[in-house]
Amino acid sequence: METKTKTAGDQTQTKSLHISGAEAVVRCLLAEGSDIIYGYPGGAIMPIYDELYKFQDQLHHVLTRHEQGATHAAQGFARTSGKVGVAMATSGPGATNLVTGIADAQIDSTPMVCITGQVASHLLGSDAFQETDIIGISTPVTKWNYQITKASEIPEIMAKAFYIARSGRPGPVLIDITKDAQFETFDFIYKKCTGIRSYSPYPELSSADLKQALKLIDQAKNPMVVWGQGVILGNAEEEFKIFLEKSGIPAAWTILGLSALPTDHPSNRGMVGMHGNYAPNLLTNQCDLLIAIGMRFDDRVTGDLNTYAKQAKIIHLELDPAEVNKNVHADVALLSDCKISLRELNKHIKTKTYPEWIARFDALDKIEYEKVIESDLFPKKEGLTMGESVEMINKYSNNDAVIVTDVGQHQMVACRYAKFSQSKSNVTSGGLGTMGFALPAAIGAKMGAPHREVVAVIGDGGYQMTIQELGTIFQQQVAVKIVVLNNDFLGMVRQWQQLFFDKRYASTEMVNPDFVTIAQGFRIKGKRVEKREELDAAVKEMMASKKPYFLEVCVEKEDNVFPMIPTGASVSDIRLE
Repeated sequence: METKTKTAGDQTQTKSLHISGAEAVVRCLLAEGSDIIYGYPGGAIMPIYDELYKFQDQLHHVLTRHEQGATHAAQGFARTSGKVGVAMATSGPGATNLVTGIADAQIDSTPMVCITGQVASHLLGSDAFQETDIIGISTPVTKWNYQITKASEIPEIMAKAFYIARSGRPGPVLIDITKDAQFETFDFIYKKCTGIRSYSPYPELSSADLKQALKLIDQAKNPMVVWGQGVILGNAEEEFKIFLEKSGIPAAWTILGLSALPTDHPSNRGMVGMHGNYAPNLLTNQCDLLIAIGMRFDDRVTGDLNTYAKQAKIIHLELDPAEVNKNVHADVALLSDCKISLRELNKHIKTKTYPEWIARFDALDKIEYEKVIESDLFPKKEGLTMGESVEMINKYSNNDAVIVTDVGQHQMVACRYAKFSQSKSNVTSGGLGTMGFALPAAIGAKMGAPHREVVAVIGDGGYQMTIQELGTIFQQQVAVKIVVLNNDFLGMVRQWQQLFFDKRYASTEMVNPDFVTIAQGFRIKGKRVEKREELDAAVKEMMASKKPYFLEVCVEKEDNVFPMIPTGASVSDIRLE
C-alpha cells in the first residue's frame, strides 16, 4: 500500500512503499523536481535505467553521445533554468568521462548532481571489470560526494545531494551507487533536506560591516563596481540594478557576470580581464574604491596581484568565506547572499553622480572604439571578422538570445560584442576553460529555456572535441543554432605564439573537415559563408529557422583579439594592438 503526503516535485514523504534502490533513485529525482536528465547507460547503472524506462512519461532522459556531453548539457540546463542539472553514467570509464564537466561546474559554481553506477559492493577494491574509485577521483572537484552501498541510504543521501548542490554557493555533487544497492529492496521514505549540521551555507550579514561599507561608499570620489556570477546565482539582478542607479557608480563585469545587467544600461562599462575593455581595466588602478560583488578575483581579472588596485579601498560582497582575502585583501567584507547585502545597502546609500569620473570612462571608451572596436565590427578589409559575425547575431536575435560559447578567441569576441537584454543569457566555461563545452551546453541551455533562442558560438578547434553531440541534437530535435567561427587555427594559442613565441605556430594550424557535410549527415541544415555579402542573409535564415541549424563562418586566419593584458602583467599594461 502506498500513501503520499505530497505530489511529485513537492514530495517530502512516502510511506509503506517497498521498492528497489533503483526505483528509489528515480522517485527521489521526481521528488526534487527533476524532469530532464542527461546520461549514458552501462552495466553498473542498468537497474536505474530500467526504472527510468518505466517512468519515462514523468522524467525525460536525454541520451548524449559521450558522458562529458551529459555533464556539459546538465550545466547548460542549470545555467538557463536556475534548477539543478542532473547527469548519469555507468562505472569505470563512464564515471571518469564525467570528471571534466564536474570540474567545470565546481569552479563555475554550477548546481549539478551526478549519479554513477558502481560494481557490486563485494567487488569493491578487487579491480573488477569497469571498477574505478570515482569517489577518490572526484573528491577534489566536487562540493560533496558519497558512495551508497545499501539501498536504505538512497533517500537521505539523494536529498542531501540536491540540498548541497543548490544551497549557498552552488556546485556539483556526485553520488556513486553500487549495483547490489540498486537491486536491493527496502521500505522507501523520502524527506527533503532543509539543513545539515555543521553546514551553514548562508552567513549572516554583519551590521557593523554594513555601516563601514556605507561609510567608504559615501567617502569615495572615484568608485567602481566589478560584478560576477554571484549576482545571477543570488537572483539579485533587480537589487543590483537599483544599487547602481541609486549610487551612480560605474560597473564592469567578469565573463560569468555578463548579462546580469542589460548591455545598454548606462552603468554598464564593459568587461574586465585579459581581453576586457580598455576603460574598466585601466581605471581599476585609478579608482579610490573598488566594490566587488559576487566575484572571486580570478587571475584573468586581476593580472599581477602586486599591482592590482593598490590605491583603492576594497569592499567585497561574497557568500563564500573562502573567497574573501584569498587573492585580494578586502577592507570590508559583506559576507552574505548578495541579494540581502545589496538590499541593505540600497536602504541607506545616497543618490550621487560622478560626472568627471564617468568622463574618464567615456574618453577611454572612445580610444578603444577607434583603435579596436570599429575595425572588429565594421572592417574595411576583405576577410570576415569574428566581431561582425557576433554583431550580425545581435541584429537578428534582437539582443535577446542565449549565447553559449566554448573557449578561445571566439569566446572573448562573443563576450565583448554580444548584447543582452535579460539575465541568464551568457553560458560559457569560465574558470576551467573547457574546449568542447559549448555544443552540449547549448543542448541543455535550450532545454532549460525552451522559449528562448539559443546560439552556440564555437571555434573550429573546440567544436571538434564534442562534435558527436550533433547526434544528440538530431535525436532530440533541439532547435539550437550552431555558429562555427572557422579560422583553421587553434586561434587563442596561435595568438600567443605570434605575440610571445616569434610566430612559431607549433601544432596550432588545423586541417578541418567539411563541417557542413557533417551537419547534413545528422539531418541538420547547414551553410558555409566565406564572403561578407553572404553573412547577413545566412544569419537571418538561421535565426528564422525553427529547427537545428549549422552555420560555418570562415573568418580571417590570423586575426587577434584586442585589447589584451599579457599573462602576469598589470591591468594597467593593457595593449590595444
